[in-house]
This record gives sequence, C-alpha cells and structure tokens, in this order.
Amino acid sequence: MNYSDSPAPDLFQPPQPQPVMTVTALNQAVARLLERSFPLSWIAGEVSNFTRASSGHWYFTLKDDAAQVRAVMFRGRAQYAGFTPREGDKVEVRALVTLYGARGDYQINVEAIRRAGVGVLFEAFQRLKEQLAAAGLFDQERKRALPMFARCIGIVTSPQAAALRDVLTALKRRAPHVRIVLYPTPVQGQLAAEKIAEAIRTASRRAECDVLIVCRGGGSIEDLWSFNEAAVAYAVAECAMPVISGVGHETDFTICDFAADLRAATPTAAAELAATPRADWLSSLRADATDLRRAMRRCLSDAAQTLDHHTRRLLSPAAQIRQQRLKLLALSTALMHAQRAPLGQARYTLDRLSGRLAARRPNLTATRAQLAGLRHRAALSVATQLGQRRDALAALAAQLELLNPQRTLERGYAIVTDAKGTVLRAPAQLQARQTLTLRLAEGSAQVDIAAVQPTLE
Repeated sequence: MNYSDSPAPDLFQPPQPQPVMTVTALNQAVARLLERSFPLSWIAGEVSNFTRASSGHWYFTLKDDAAQVRAVMFRGRAQYAGFTPREGDKVEVRALVTLYGARGDYQINVEAIRRAGVGVLFEAFQRLKEQLAAAGLFDQERKRALPMFARCIGIVTSPQAAALRDVLTALKRRAPHVRIVLYPTPVQGQLAAEKIAEAIRTASRRAECDVLIVCRGGGSIEDLWSFNEAAVAYAVAECAMPVISGVGHETDFTICDFAADLRAATPTAAAELAATPRADWLSSLRADATDLRRAMRRCLSDAAQTLDHHTRRLLSPAAQIRQQRLKLLALSTALMHAQRAPLGQARYTLDRLSGRLAARRPNLTATRAQLAGLRHRAALSVATQLGQRRDALAALAAQLELLNPQRTLERGYAIVTDAKGTVLRAPAQLQARQTLTLRLAEGSAQVDIAAVQPTLE
C-alpha cells in the first residue's frame, strides 16, 4: 500500500460533537423499548402496600419470595376488577411492562386482575358462557315476565343454607299469603350441579308453582361453581315457569344468572322480586275500588242527563203528525215552484232564439237562381275547353304518327344494331364475321357478315 497517495489527516479539525439526550427522552425511549419487548402477560404475585388514590387509581407492589415490582391499575380498569385486593392477597394480573418517566421507575400497568388460582375456572366460565350464548340460551326474546299474582313460589336450594332463611323471612314479611314449596338440593360439592338441575326439572314437571327461585349465599368462585355448569343452564332455560336466579352476592355472576328469566343481586332480592307485598296489593285494590265507584257514579250521571235530554225532545204522536204534514206541504210547494220556474225560463229562451234565427236566415231564392246560372256557365265553359283539348290532342297524335319509327320500317327501311345493342350508322362500324341484328317492320333477324366492301354513293 502506498501511504504517500492517501490524504493526510487534518490534525487541526475539531472532533464532531455527540448528540445530547435529555432525561425525558431517555426515559421515553426506554419505556417504548420495554413495551415493545414485553407484550401483555399474566403475572402472579402477592399484593403489598396497596393504596387506593382519591382519583380511583390503585397503586401496589406485586412481590414473591425473591423479588418485587411496582404496579398501577388506573380507575378505568379498576372499576371492572370485581373485587378490591387486600394486603397479602395472592393475585394474577394481566399487565404491560413500562417505565414511569417522571421518576424513572420501572413498573407494570395492570389491565386486569383476578384472584390466584381462579384463572383456569374463569377461562372455563368464559368458554361455557360463549357456547351457551351461541346456542341462544341467553337471548332476551326467550325471557319471560314474572306473574303479577304469584300464589305459589318454588325454591331450589339447600335446606341448611342461610339463603333459604333469608328468602323465607322476606316472603313472610312481604307476602304471608303465598304458598311456598321447597325443592331441596345440595348447592356445593360433587354432583351438586346434576342435583340442582334435577330439582329444577322436578319443579317444572310438577308445575305447582307460579315462579321458581334458584338461590344460595355468597362464596368464592369454587363455591359457586355448581351454578356454572351447562346442565343447570339448560334446566333453567327449559323450565315451565319463570325462573329468578339469586346466587351469591351482588358482584357474583354465574351461568345460572344469564340463563334465568331474571337475575337478583341476592337471595333476599330474589324473594322481593318474586312476590309483591300484601300491603301494596291491598292499597292497589282499594284504589281500584275507589276508581270503580267513581266511574259508576259518572256513568249513572251521564245516563240521567241523556234521559232528561231525550225526554225534552219527546213529542206526542199527534204533534209529530202535524209537523210532518206541514213539512210535506212545504216540500210540495217547493217542488211545484221548482218545476214551473225552469219551464218558463226555457220557453222564454226558445222564443228569443227563434227570433234571432229568423232575423239572420238568408234569402235562398235569389241564391238558388244565381247558383243555377253559374252552373250553366260552368257547363258551357267545360264543354268548350274539352272540344279545344280534343282538337289539340288529335293534331299531336297525327304528328306523333308521322314520327313513328314503325312507319319508316314499313316503307322498307331497317335498324341495324351490333351485339351490344348499339345502332350502326356508318360502313366503318361493320366488321367481317360480325353478328348483327336487323329490325324490320314485321320482326327482327340476326345476320353474319362474311365481308365488308364499302361503296361510295
């Protein structure tokens, strides 16, 4: 390599300055890098230092035995959590890894939170809910209205359940006259779902109740899982009477709630929806009786006024006959005038038009004499013109006869034409072995020329 040919470095050129990044830009770049590198993921841990701000945001630390990370769940997501975590709760969060730029703290933004261990059950709950919704079990069109007068209410629950005591207490307070039928079944444990479904089908077969309440008290998702089975949902949907689901507390939702005709927040609320209070019905009946008496009095008053009105209009038969005679006389007089007036008017119009016609009628005698003279003159003029035309026609016919070629042919002449129909007038147009046509007075003939010998005359 020839170093002499390479340009010498400029020892006096100052170095190029490196770009300077602000702390804000650095944190934003790191936050974007973290968010792109770590998509939404489920993270398990224990809640620590939980704080709920006045804005509604949740701030806490998610930790395990060896590490911890700051977490934030904004109000828009926290309101759908379904529960408020407490210190020491084991939870699973679906979060996005990011960086809080103001302090440069690494943290996670929580999108969803659930209690640890219920993730699999929740996913199974969601799958079954979607399947049953696609089958039409949750359609609003199949929901039935509750009866207004429930004379008998059925209850599907455990005889030892606290929910049964709450329902019975509410019904005794609100509607002690309503008959209650209990269809006992376990509401938790193995084969509980099949037994709950069988109890609902038993109530449907007997058809002795106007409305059926399916209920139990609150609990964890595992405790309520018997009401998240497809067998219970189909039994509720196929029940012969309307079904009210009162399973768990207000924040608990089960498949039974969606399949039922009406969901109640609690078993007590289910009882209140099933039966209208007796005092309300008695008050409604008293109001209806008052309205009925008022309507009857109004009808009787209207009928009495109508009777008085017809009584004043009622006349004796003799007075009615006199009124009809006077009316008939007036109608006959009006009819007579109606007939005479148009007839007189028509006669007057006819006389007036006859006078106008006589004044304008022309004198036909002089017109007829003038017409006869004109007709005679026209006949003479036509006869004179016809004679003149006949004489002129005879003269033209004589001239035409003199020019008729037939007369020339009758004097012994002939017309000679070649094969193309051209009339030959000079000997130079004749050629040997040429076929000619001769038109004579009494027909035509074809001749062949053997030789042509012009002659001078």
